Amino acid sequence: MAVSSGEGRNADQDDPERRGEARQRAGEEGLLFDGQPVKLPADIGYRGPTACAAADITYRQLDYWARTGLVEPTVRAAHGSGSQRLYGFRDILVLKVVKRLLDTGVSLQQIRIAVQHLRDRGVNDLAQITLMSDGVSVYECTSPDEVIDLLQGGQGVFGIALGRVWQEVEGSLADLPGERAESGQSPLGDHHADELARRRRARRTG
Repeated sequence: MAVSSGEGRNADQDDPERRGEARQRAGEEGLLFDGQPVKLPADIGYRGPTACAAADITYRQLDYWARTGLVEPTVRAAHGSGSQRLYGFRDILVLKVVKRLLDTGVSLQQIRIAVQHLRDRGVNDLAQITLMSDGVSVYECTSPDEVIDLLQGGQGVFGIALGRVWQEVEGSLADLPGERAESGQSPLGDHHADELARRRRARRTG
């Protein structure tokens, strides 16, 4: 399975009424993301339990995915007994996407290919992608028209707007501790949490 681009039309996709219904559905499901998420500092990492809480996964899943190379910590890997993995914001974003794809019935083997595709993307690009899945294939959409075409054509029955997942992860981390990548650095204090909380409040009052 490869991540497919949301391209290709059939005769039904030229039907304005069906396209209107598909656009409405996309809007109701939050698949048309047009926000601009804030890029967080790359040198701030989060320990395993924090990553699990933000991604809504178990520590067993986190550990297995790290050991099998599905999603590894990019801020700091574990080296020997007692060392702590540190996951970056992008890592946690991908962890949450993996969890949602698993929940739709996509196989772990297919998800590995999708994750590699996301890994090749820049962080800013990720915020503009919507992933659609029919439980078998995963389709990448980078424009509203591609999302609507898949919904209208019946291929994508489940969608994940990565920009919205970005905001969810950012909101979760606002209440959780992070720390600098340098070994031995103590967890960041209230200033880091306050900054994330400020961004979240600003977006809500927008």
